[in-house]
Amino acid sequence: MSLPAPKTDAPPAAGLSTLSLSVPVAMGYVPLGAVFGYLLVQAGAVWWMAPLTSLLVFAGAAQFMAIPMLAAGAPLGSIVLATLIVNLRHVFYGLSLLDKLPQRKLARWYLIWALTDENYSVITTLPAGTSSTRMVAVAMLNHGWWVLGTLLGAAIGLQAPTALTGIDFSLAALFAVLTAEQWRATRRPAPILLALASYGVARWVAPSQALAVAIGLCVVLSAILSRSSSSNNNKSMEAST
Repeated sequence: MSLPAPKTDAPPAAGLSTLSLSVPVAMGYVPLGAVFGYLLVQAGAVWWMAPLTSLLVFAGAAQFMAIPMLAAGAPLGSIVLATLIVNLRHVFYGLSLLDKLPQRKLARWYLIWALTDENYSVITTLPAGTSSTRMVAVAMLNHGWWVLGTLLGAAIGLQAPTALTGIDFSLAALFAVLTAEQWRATRRPAPILLALASYGVARWVAPSQALAVAIGLCVVLSAILSRSSSSNNNKSMEAST
């Protein structure tokens, strides 16, 4: 008969290995990366361009967006500008993690560059005091899953056209898992409710651009709420002194 485990306030991610933290991301990154690699080869690119793009860019949605632009012969400047707009939210990811970023320049810049939605979600579930080495290891492992998936997709695209219909569900499943992990780590309903409300408003106002509008609303409202929370905390500290 075993004794019950002692209760602890540590986040669930505290007891997981780096590989365990990365497995849910791998389940989404490998098949989605394969879709990207397959589509890029089918669009006429040489096979090695697929893994090389994922290695140097690592921006899933922007990479998918670039495929038709490249196929249509769009200027490189237009592709770069579109990529910057799509990934503008990553600026706020970096700002919210300023206190946690590694001090070593190479690790610091790599982690800022690799802050995808999924890496940000996993890293923010790590407990305070987590070493920068572990955060970078998580980001690099997730990056590796994406490159591996892209390489597999390029290999499939070289062999024969294959229908990949239906595999897009993996992205929705991945975000569902990450949302559940965020909830287990923070127990704060506000971010989830804010996202749902933003998407509802965006869907009603601009259904054809609902995702982009919802992301913009979330960024603005999060900044307002964060500033209001900081102001209230400062007032509480002043009142207590």
